[in-house]
Amino acid sequence: MASRSDTKKSVLLALELLRRIPQQSKVSARELYEKLAGTEFARDLRTIQRQLDMLSQHFDIERDDSSKPYGYRWKEQSPGFALMTLSKQESLLLTLAEQHLRGILPASLMKSMNDFFTQARANLRDPYTTANAGLEREWLDKVRVISTNQALLPPKVNTEVFEQVTSALFGNFMLELDYKNAEDKTSHASVMPLGLAQQGPRIYLVCRFKNYSNERSLALHRISRAKATATPFERPADFNLKKYDADGRFGFGEGKRIILTFHITKNSGYHLLESPLSEDQHVDVLEDGYKITATVVETAQLNRWLRGFGETVTQVSKEPVA
Repeated sequence: MASRSDTKKSVLLALELLRRIPQQSKVSARELYEKLAGTEFARDLRTIQRQLDMLSQHFDIERDDSSKPYGYRWKEQSPGFALMTLSKQESLLLTLAEQHLRGILPASLMKSMNDFFTQARANLRDPYTTANAGLEREWLDKVRVISTNQALLPPKVNTEVFEQVTSALFGNFMLELDYKNAEDKTSHASVMPLGLAQQGPRIYLVCRFKNYSNERSLALHRISRAKATATPFERPADFNLKKYDADGRFGFGEGKRIILTFHITKNSGYHLLESPLSEDQHVDVLEDGYKITATVVETAQLNRWLRGFGETVTQVSKEPVA
């Protein structure tokens, strides 16, 4: 006779499986087995298969046994399970979050969240599932993130490469990759993945090459092949992604701080009074413009920004910070 503890575990596993079965696309027993790996609900594949067969007999779950592996999903028009408890506000937040997280979360975590995202989108489409979600649906058309630069389409990133990179980064495993540089030269490398950063439409991998102590940023779309190894590494205590960004490394700088001074016309420079270059920015109001002084990191990006003002910026000087 099964113990009360075993029965409880079996019920909790069934509830977790019901929660993870999608309403539109189908999911196999192996996919659910992999999603549960590393969680408190982890079970062997055969146990997952038995549970799914049992659930498909007692719930509105469709089992596609036309070919192997079998696929499972909630039947059409079925109210589903658990995910339907998402409120309209939660559905809105999840839908907005999905748009901004897809490029920076590990692929495995995004997969585990797919059912939530799918249900959230369905809730906002169907006014009957969230007690009139009309206003929440409208909100998606009322907000937008605007780029300050010329809009560019994102470069294509190989799906398998993205999954291998995020898997190695998430688990602190060495990564083998083939990378093509801007000169179209491909090289092989073993790297220590340290961080991912999205800059505009591009995603960069921050890493250390094997046997080196400095960091490099590799554009993800230029990685043609990647393989997460089983070799773990200890994350360097002296690396901090936030500081790496603050040092201007994504702007192609080396962390060199300077005191920047320049004159700018009032029409071109007024926005700097509202959005300063730095915390210590000082502004002198001139007859025909402003004199701006600020401590910043010298980068190629900064130089491009200054050149973008054309003749409205003059008398540029850069003094190293003592």
